[in-house]
Amino acid sequence: MPVSKDVMIECIDVNKEYRRAGAIIRALVDINISIKSGDFVIVQGPTGCGKSTLLNVMSGLDLPDSGKIIFDGENIARSKEDRLAKIRRQKVGFVFQDFNLVNTLTAIENVEAMLWPTVLRSKEIENRAIAALRDVNMLERKDHFPVEMSGGEKQRVALARAIVGKPRVVFGDEVSGNLDPKSEKEVMELLKQINQDYETTMIIVTHRETVAKYGDNIIKMDKGRII
Repeated sequence: MPVSKDVMIECIDVNKEYRRAGAIIRALVDINISIKSGDFVIVQGPTGCGKSTLLNVMSGLDLPDSGKIIFDGENIARSKEDRLAKIRRQKVGFVFQDFNLVNTLTAIENVEAMLWPTVLRSKEIENRAIAALRDVNMLERKDHFPVEMSGGEKQRVALARAIVGKPRVVFGDEVSGNLDPKSEKEVMELLKQINQDYETTMIIVTHRETVAKYGDNIIKMDKGRII
């Protein structure tokens, strides 16, 4: 009999609006979703549909105007920034479309940087970074700088950086947006493998149909709503 999964993230009646050029943009409208621990979720929809805003409020990068965001049993919808920062540091990893690597740091230094400041010893930090790079098949490139890497390699280093802290959840925003089909396949298969090996909850935002097949659950959005 399969073990029942705990709920990792729950959105309850979540709404978010922005004002642009005097107009009100309803980015999220009455969002109600539940994501279980260990799920691989794809949030899919056209540009401007609200999917990145949903990612931001679920991860504590932004706050909703109303509703609840239950993250690992805690309502973070009205949390202060210091509390949100602590949750992100301890429980969350991020992968972005533009990689966001530091060009003056090598691959292993980019990954190690996510563990500072820390109580870990320098050798433990190095060992964790090496393990994360090994998980994404980039250990042989550990001493290379981003300028020496392809887009797919940069994204794999970014993924290593996201998982080095052993997060409960990894959020990915258009992780294959700057990748060719081969690199997209490699990165998505690595995300799936990490999800399965470590039971890390994956929440990936995309407009690409080719990415949807990797999800256990697919959330489709349009005009700020779940459709």
